[in-house]
Amino acid sequence: MNKLLPLVTSVGIALTAMQAEAFTQPTHKRIVQDAVAYMAANPETTRYNTLVSVAQAAGYSITDFANAVGQGAYDVDDFADTFICGAVSGDCVEAPVWGLGASIAKYTSYWHFQNHTRGSDAHGNDLGGYNYDLLTVWGEIDSAAASWMYGDHLDDGAGGMRGWWGREDSEFNSYGITEANYRQGSYSSKSMYDDFEEIPFQPIDNLGQHWYNEFLAAPTAQALGFVLHTTDLLQPHHTWTTSDKNHAGWESWVEDNYTAQALNADQKVTAAMSSYTALPAGQTDIRPLLTEGGSISYSQGGIVLSSTSETDRINVANVVIPHAIAMTVHVLNHAADRF
Repeated sequence: MNKLLPLVTSVGIALTAMQAEAFTQPTHKRIVQDAVAYMAANPETTRYNTLVSVAQAAGYSITDFANAVGQGAYDVDDFADTFICGAVSGDCVEAPVWGLGASIAKYTSYWHFQNHTRGSDAHGNDLGGYNYDLLTVWGEIDSAAASWMYGDHLDDGAGGMRGWWGREDSEFNSYGITEANYRQGSYSSKSMYDDFEEIPFQPIDNLGQHWYNEFLAAPTAQALGFVLHTTDLLQPHHTWTTSDKNHAGWESWVEDNYTAQALNADQKVTAAMSSYTALPAGQTDIRPLLTEGGSISYSQGGIVLSSTSETDRINVANVVIPHAIAMTVHVLNHAADRF
């Protein structure tokens, strides 16, 4: 099926509808802060006391530490690490020109998915990321972007791929740096990234694993925060994999109702903790835990793609946010002994 929209239509839709493709940045930060608060309330079942010790050794109060890690989770959406180059113009940009003045996702957001509607991807990952050509759920925003960027390629540095007329204005070697970082043992070739509408972006668990490796090599609150942007795996649109289907509206609703619905309530997080298999102390690959989080949002949250009902949103939020906090607690427990 041809999912592409006519170019004029795509621009109009994108200007009015395309929004940030993740839990909102404040929600990402709040999830981390609430995970640390949960650990403080449950020191006998978490590594809270160890976390306090390492925070103090680094010159942080535990509150400042939670804020610093939360800020790292917040900041991932602002990365300037993914440039896509126009097939005709050769210009390489980090966000679509037609999105100026709108709240839209940078192209870095395309690394923030794990598609549970399909199996392995072209890279050999057990679950792939965003790939427009292979989406099983999509909407006008997905098709708008693919229409606008038809034939565009991932920036692979000076002397790399070129547009249709041999033009190139490379800004950042996104293939040689960003994609390579997120490859995490899988296979890639430049030809996979030469046409946007068929690009198999690496999944978000590989992003998380890259930053966890960086954290293990040089433990910092910021690197750990970057890892914890993977709570996007508890956002159903990121596991059903679409930029559309009430994506932005749902995320705004979560931010607006987070406190009113007590989504961080201690008992909800406690119940969610048992949904995960705690990472063994000696294991450095955290992707099995992250994928468990993705499986939860995929199995429980699909209704928010088609429904804006308050009841449906409350029901899903009461699953995915406590599980996002619980997943964060599990990662923090594992990381506490590695500072």
